[in-house]
Amino acid sequence: MLVGPVFYRELATVPRRPRIYIFRAVYAAALVLLMSTAWAVLTGAEVIRTVGDMARFGGILLQILAPLQMALVIFFAAITTASAVSQEKDRRTLLLLLMTRLSNSELVVGKLMASLLSVLVMLLAAVPVFLMAVLFGGVSFGQVGRIFAVTGVTALAAGSLGAIIAFWRDKTFQALALTALILFFWLGFWESVATGVLGASWLGIPCETWGTAFSPLQAVRAAARPFLATDTSLGAIGNGVNLYLIVMSTIAFLLAAVAVWRVRVWNPSRQLRAINKEDDAAESIWGAEFDIASSNEQPSAADQEKRADAARAGHVDAKLRQSTAKESREMWDNPILWREVRTWAYGRKIIVIRVVYAIMAILAALAVYGGIESGAFLARGDEMSATIPLAARALAPLYLLSLVIVNALAVTSVTTERDGKSLDLLLATDLSPREFVFGKLGGVVSVCALMVFVPLLLTIYLWWCGGVSTENLLYVLGGLAAMNLFVAILGIHCGMRYANSRTAIGVSLGTVFFLFLGVVACILMMISFSGSFQVQLAPFLAFIVGGGIGLYVALGAGSPSSAIGAASILVPFATFYCITSFLLGNNLSVFLVSLASYGFATAAMMIPALFEFDFAMGRTAIAEE
Repeated sequence: MLVGPVFYRELATVPRRPRIYIFRAVYAAALVLLMSTAWAVLTGAEVIRTVGDMARFGGILLQILAPLQMALVIFFAAITTASAVSQEKDRRTLLLLLMTRLSNSELVVGKLMASLLSVLVMLLAAVPVFLMAVLFGGVSFGQVGRIFAVTGVTALAAGSLGAIIAFWRDKTFQALALTALILFFWLGFWESVATGVLGASWLGIPCETWGTAFSPLQAVRAAARPFLATDTSLGAIGNGVNLYLIVMSTIAFLLAAVAVWRVRVWNPSRQLRAINKEDDAAESIWGAEFDIASSNEQPSAADQEKRADAARAGHVDAKLRQSTAKESREMWDNPILWREVRTWAYGRKIIVIRVVYAIMAILAALAVYGGIESGAFLARGDEMSATIPLAARALAPLYLLSLVIVNALAVTSVTTERDGKSLDLLLATDLSPREFVFGKLGGVVSVCALMVFVPLLLTIYLWWCGGVSTENLLYVLGGLAAMNLFVAILGIHCGMRYANSRTAIGVSLGTVFFLFLGVVACILMMISFSGSFQVQLAPFLAFIVGGGIGLYVALGAGSPSSAIGAASILVPFATFYCITSFLLGNNLSVFLVSLASYGFATAAMMIPALFEFDFAMGRTAIAEE
C-alpha cells in the first residue's frame, strides 16, 4: 500500500490516546465560543430586526472563521509534520526505519499522513460548527464545502512542505525555521500580488485571480463568498478557487514525490556516513582495505608494522597527546553559553536561514519605503485601514515571524539535548541552573540576533521616514524587546517541562501562534460588528476565560504554581484591554499594560526554571540513582 504500516500504526494507536479527543472537543468548543462571542457583540452593538440582519451576521461570521481556521491549519500542518520527522532524526529512529523493508513512498507518505491525522480530525470536527452558520442565512452548503476543500488541500501542501524540509535537514531548528520562512514568504508574496502591488494583470489574467490561485488566505476568502465570479481568461477552470485546488494539489504531489525520491540520499546525512566510514576503517589494525575473507595471504612483516603504527597513531590517547600540543580554545565560565555562541551547535546551514530572513526583511523595508513614498500609509481607504495603520499591517507579519523563529530556537535548544541523550550527561555534571538557563537564553539571542534586531531597525527606519511618531517608536521598541524575552523564556520553559519533544514544540509554538490569532480574532470581530469598545468586555468574557484556562494548562503542565496561575488569568484580560485601548488610540496604556502583564508572565516562568531546575529536569532522580 502507498501509505504503508507507519500510517496504519498511527491510525490504530491514535484512538487510544485521550489527547486526540481533547483536542477535537476543544477546537470545536473554541469555534462555538467564537460564534457565540460574535453574536453577543452584534446584539450588543445593534438591534436585530429582520431576516436580512441575520443573513448579514452569517456571512460576516463565515468571513471571520474561515481565514482563522486556514491560518491555524497551515501552521499546525507544517509544524507538526516537520517536528514529527525531526524527532525521528534526533532519536536516531529514522535510521531503523530505513533499515526495514519499507519503501520510500511508504516511509514518506506514511509519515506525512500520520502527522496530518490530528489536523484532519480537527477539520472534521469543525464541519458541524460551520454548518451552523447556514442556519443564520446568507450562507449556502456550497460555500462551506468550498471552504473545507480549500483548507484540506492547503493542509496537505503545508504538511508536504514540512516533511520534505525535515527529511532534508538534520537539525530540528533548521527544519522549523526554514518551514516558517518559506510559508511566510509564500503568503506575503501572493498577498502582495493580489493587492496589485506588482501590476494589474499577468499574462492577461488579473492579479487578483493570481492571488486567489496561489494565496491560501485569498482562496479561502473567495470560497466563503456566496457567488464565485467566472473568469473567461481561465477557460474551463472557471474561477480562481478551482485553479487554487489544482495548484495546491500539484504542489503537494511534487513535494511528496521529491521527498520519496531523495529520502535515502539525504538520510543518513553525509556527516554520519563519514563518521561510520572512519569507525569501520579503525576496526582492525590492518586497515579497512585488507579483507581476510577475500584474501588468503597474510601481509608482510613490514606492512604489519606500518599498519600497526598507523592504528596506534589513530588511538584516542595519541590524539589527546597531539591535541595538547596544539593551542586550545579558551572556554568561558559558562560552558553552555560558550558552546551556543562559539560553535556551530545548530549546524552551518543556519547561515541559509539568516540569508532568507534578510531577504524577507529587505522586502519588508521596500514595502515600507514604497508605502511612505506613495502616501498609502496615510490613506484611509476602508474601515480596517482607518482603524489599523497600513504600516503596522506591513510590518506585523515580520514581527510575528521573528517571534516564531526565536521561540523555535529556544524550545529546540532544550529538546535537541534531550533527544540526543546529551542532556543526561549535562545533568550529571556540576552545572548550575543559572548557567544552563542563561546560557541557553544567551545562545538564542546570539544565534537569532538578526531576527531580534532587524525588526527594531525597521521600526526606527519607519520613524525616520515619518511613518510613526517618536512616542510610538519607543512603545514599539519596548514592546518588541519584552515579547522577544517572553517567547524565549516560553520556549525554554516548555522544553524543560515536557519530556516529549513534539509536545514541547507544539505547546511552545502553539502558545505564540494562539496569542497572535486571538488578538486578530478579537480585532476582526470588534471592527466587523462595530460598537462601543468600552462595553464589549461582557461578550468577550467567555473567550477571555477560555484563553486563560488554555494558557494555564499549557504553562503549568506538571508544575502548577500560583505565579503561573496568576499570569494565565492576567495575560488574557490584559491583552483584551490592550486591544480595546489600541483601537481607541490610547497607546501609552497599551505599552504599560502589555509590558507589565507579559513581564510578569516571563518572571513566572523564569523563576521556577532557576529554582526548580533539578525537579523539572529530573536531576533529583539521577542523583538518587
